[in-house]
Amino acid sequence: MPARVKKIRHDENTRAKIQVAELVNRFHRHFMGLCDLSPTQIQAGKILLDRALPVLQSVEVSGEITTSKVIRTPTIAPDIASWQREHAKDTLQ
Repeated sequence: MPARVKKIRHDENTRAKIQVAELVNRFHRHFMGLCDLSPTQIQAGKILLDRALPVLQSVEVSGEITTSKVIRTPTIAPDIASWQREHAKDTLQ
């Protein structure tokens, strides 16, 4: 296969995501019994994941949310003929 003419350059954020994905894949393979990790490797991987991924915490939201809605209704027509002259002219064409 020929070499690439246009080289792909990843930014730091993309490289960090790839490294985190590799750590997660390695832990997954370890949990599935496909590879062995020493306790030191597990601890080092945990420290790296703690630095790379945000720690999710539960947050309780309290307070009252109020919303208001304004509904504008059309004016009442005195009879059907005047309502049709005003509103139905767009739908009949």
